[in-house]
Order: sequence, then structure tokens, then C-alpha cells
Amino acid sequence: MMQTPSPENSYQTAHADLLLTSFAQATDRPLLEGADAEALYRAPFPVLSHNTAADPVLTYGNLAAQRLWEMGWEQLTAMPSRLTAEPTHRGQRDTMFAEMRAKGFISNYTGVRISALGRRFEIRNAIIWPLLGADGGKLGEAATFRDFAFL
Repeated sequence: MMQTPSPENSYQTAHADLLLTSFAQATDRPLLEGADAEALYRAPFPVLSHNTAADPVLTYGNLAAQRLWEMGWEQLTAMPSRLTAEPTHRGQRDTMFAEMRAKGFISNYTGVRISALGRRFEIRNAIIWPLLGADGGKLGEAATFRDFAFL
């Protein structure tokens, strides 16, 4: 598990660069104009990623994601990503990931999520993309969105 992004670890520059580069490769546009690792961590919209485990675990959640899911870095990055959604919404989430894997990325995902404190919210027009290493190998998947509403 990575340490909380901070000045001491350059805001996890390697992972931030992976998020930014993979997003640009998938979508042909920047995730955040002129962004560096600190700007990504402090961005006003959520950015999350998970690894390639059989039951993927979150590997990154910027401050906006931590606030929305109402948990800190340590709790967020220890959690299987499927737990960001309630059991009744996990099938829809699985279908979305299958579509993203087939198409390369998707930019119109809408789904219901739940915070650590049980607050339900709908994310809208989420962009989901693969995290690809320099060799093209898959290192995980990521998501971002700017539109959400509490239910």
C-alpha cells in the first residue's frame, strides 16, 4: 500500500504520472490541464484507481474522493473497490468494467455509490480507463467524474 500522498513522497509522483499518462493515452485529452502529482491529489473532483487483483483493491483516491467516500487514505486504499458500491449495484458496476475493457475506456458511466458512513450518491458521466505501464501491461483501472448528487 502506498503512503498518503504528501510533500515527503512527492505526492506519489509515479502513480500520479501513471494516472495522468494513461488517461491522456485513452482519451486524447488531459485529465487535469498542466497537472502534477500535487495538483491531481488536490483536484476539485474525485480520481480513484484500483489494482489488478482478482478482487481489486483501491490504490489511490485523491482528497476529493476521500471526502466523498468519507474516509481517509489508509481506509480507502485498504478497501476492495467493489465496496464503493452497495451489493445491489455491483452487477451494474461489473457490466461497466466489461464495457470499458472492450472499448478501451468509457466516458458516460452513471451509477450509485455509498460512502463509509452510508451516504448514497449517484456519480454521473464518469470516465473509466485502464492504467497501462510503459510496456503496455495493465497495472489497474481508474475512474474520475465531476458530476454527482447525494440521494
